[in-house]
Amino acid sequence: MKTKFSKTWNKSVQPRKQRKYRANAPLHLKGKFLNSHLSQELIKKYGKRSLRVRVGDKVKVSRGKHKGREEKVERINVKRIKVYIAKVEFTKKDGSKTTAPINPSNLIITELNTEDKKRMQKLELKQEK
Repeated sequence: MKTKFSKTWNKSVQPRKQRKYRANAPLHLKGKFLNSHLSQELIKKYGKRSLRVRVGDKVKVSRGKHKGREEKVERINVKRIKVYIAKVEFTKKDGSKTTAPINPSNLIITELNTEDKKRMQKLELKQEK
């Protein structure tokens, strides 16, 4: 694989190439990596399996140290492909606390932020089909 991002690159079995693809991807594609599964109720309601996580969505951590915690999304870092959730913190060496970065694949969206009208219209269209 080339040093820069390749649009024509399809897939590889090698994890290093998969990591390189995700690391070198442009921001408009990194946004697509921010998808998380929906809860069973939301899957039935909207007929979709996953959606992009947004600030204000209520999510449940399904894997890792903070498993089982259910809080609202505080902020999202598209460049690092990480989600920061309120009250999910870790203690640094100097004793201060900061929000823990979590991979969106380890989250389940339990409640959607319904403020964005375009997002809701898109879901309603999908639901009608």
